[in-house]
Amino acid sequence: WEKPVQRYVSECLAGEAGPRSRDFNMRWVASLVAEVHRILSRGGVFLYPRDTKTPYKPGRLRLMYEAAPVAFLMEQAGAGASTGTRPLLDVVPDTLHQRVPVIVGSRDEVDLIVRYHADPNENVSWQLFGSRSLFVRA
Repeated sequence: WEKPVQRYVSECLAGEAGPRSRDFNMRWVASLVAEVHRILSRGGVFLYPRDTKTPYKPGRLRLMYEAAPVAFLMEQAGAGASTGTRPLLDVVPDTLHQRVPVIVGSRDEVDLIVRYHADPNENVSWQLFGSRSLFVRA
């Protein structure tokens, strides 16, 4: 995964002791529709980010018939939908089966991940001065 997504997931995994100061749970149903239904009814975020192991593949979900329809529904419901670098509904397809990274869910969570993508300094791991480091402010 890209560094901003790694940072977001690490913060969530850190739980109450981490920078977010609360516990999170993760789930994977392997059904986009089921995941979106759960997010619409209970909140949360769905991530299918770009994988750095295969940089030539921008994502797994197809823009035209998976990502864009879900993004439309989520935004109509007041949630957020992004690739991490731009709104999903702003992506103009190059091909019919074009794949894109997908981040959809609660507006605040999506905005946080987008913010991590936008600020390169936010993606640096400062081991001496981070929130879980040697020099934590009391």
